[in-house]
Amino acid sequence: VQLVESGGGLVQPGGSLRLSCAASGFSIRSYDMSWYRQAPGEELELVARISRFGSATYADFGTGRFTISRDNFEKKVFLEMTNLKFEDTAVYYCYAGWGDNAYWGEGTQVTCSS
Repeated sequence: VQLVESGGGLVQPGGSLRLSCAASGFSIRSYDMSWYRQAPGEELELVARISRFGSATYADFGTGRFTISRDNFEKKVFLEMTNLKFEDTAVYYCYAGWGDNAYWGEGTQVTCSS
């Protein structure tokens, strides 16, 4: 069972990135899928969640800028981020949860800097 994030990198303020999370070893169909992030010296925080039914919720800082989506057939979850800001710099983690089952990826670094 594994979650692997990709798509992070260095971007200028106002730029965009698309993060991907690929699952292996299990089907994500029954799982609520989420993106979290952790900035240096800060606590882990929820960025966005998409339920197994496709309903999406966002942290206030992401509303209007971030879009979460999922492809159950490809076993992937995406986070489209636009108008990135300095404060979006963090390691972004993919999370899958269903009942007592919970899996984390190892994260992908997003750095917003000029």
